[in-house]
Amino acid sequence: MNAASFFPLAWLRFAWLNTLRNRRRSAVTVSIAALGTAAMLLAGGFALSTYEGLAQMSARTTGHLIVAKPEQFEKDEDTPLQHGLDGYPELRAQLLADAQVRSILPRVEFSGLISNGEKSTVMMATGIDPDAEWAVKGPFLSVKAGHVLSSDKHGMVMLGEALARSLKATPGSSLTLLASTTEGALNALDVTVKGTFSTGTPEMDQRLVYIDVTTAQKLLVTERVSSLGVYLNEMDATDAARQRLQAALPTLKVRTWVEEAVFYRSVKDLYNRIFGALGLIIGVIVVFVVTNAMAMAIIERTREIGTLRALGALPGQLVGSFALEGMVLGGVGTLLGALLALTVSVGLILFPMQMPPPPGRSEGYPLLITMDAGLYAGTLIAMVLLAMLTSALVARRTVGRPVVDALAHV
Repeated sequence: MNAASFFPLAWLRFAWLNTLRNRRRSAVTVSIAALGTAAMLLAGGFALSTYEGLAQMSARTTGHLIVAKPEQFEKDEDTPLQHGLDGYPELRAQLLADAQVRSILPRVEFSGLISNGEKSTVMMATGIDPDAEWAVKGPFLSVKAGHVLSSDKHGMVMLGEALARSLKATPGSSLTLLASTTEGALNALDVTVKGTFSTGTPEMDQRLVYIDVTTAQKLLVTERVSSLGVYLNEMDATDAARQRLQAALPTLKVRTWVEEAVFYRSVKDLYNRIFGALGLIIGVIVVFVVTNAMAMAIIERTREIGTLRALGALPGQLVGSFALEGMVLGGVGTLLGALLALTVSVGLILFPMQMPPPPGRSEGYPLLITMDAGLYAGTLIAMVLLAMLTSALVARRTVGRPVVDALAHV
């Protein structure tokens, strides 16, 4: 068996040497392939990082699962907590019996008025279990003044920064909350400002009030809660846990964080379209560059192709050889592009950069690029296969010419 018959090594070496015959053209082709690959990997990594960040934020805000009455998700309430949950302690104990459930956080959501005695404005209030909330979520609010709520002190509230500014309220200020009770009567409750915060969304900061569950129930004259946020040990366990809990609670509705995360779904759909189109455009550019390089190489070597055919080389062997040349050019380019993308991604970790606030937000966020093995492998394989396919298609026409015509080519 001679060396030429050992196709993988002999023809690959032959293809490698052929790419070195015009080093400038090969360098340009490899450079463009590298930049295109790096651009796709960085764009894809940015999108994945955004998805991961929004997913974590959404799940941390609502819980991996949300348990409530079906009407809570499907209908508007005529009075506060009309569709609220009764027997919260017993339901909480039942949910905590699941091995995957880490914590249960109650929610009491209602609207009303908040007044400083001289001015009143609309509020959107959320009753929480303060100690459990901060223990599970960590520092999920940017506290601007004062302190966070605590479960051992009732009658305290935290205000959105813009709302506090509108009411001229500071930590220690006395305010009055007015809301309809579950029976439809109007009730008022004096509270003290514990602190102010920013959610990063100006519209939310103009209306949002955090209050402990006990105080909220006292204002609304009820023992109900609006819903329960179920926090699991792992996000990947969400679907399986939902099926188990839904089966155990047939009269209630169990929804996942994805169903509640409208912003997450909208951003993901938008980014998929944008970066999908960007990847397609870059891929087409790289394909054209490789096609052009291979077409020029084939034209220059037409007589050489005819000579090889006259010596007994089969058309399929020559097409395979040119496909391997495309693989070498595309492979080297994609590997360099992957290395460049990795360098940039690691650099952003070592030297953080802050992105400007997106529309509708008042705070920026760190620029991070996810280094996903599946993304890298899929991109590299796709780029190499495209380079091989286009090279083979370009070579096929010339290799198939009659030997006499190829030898007579000038």
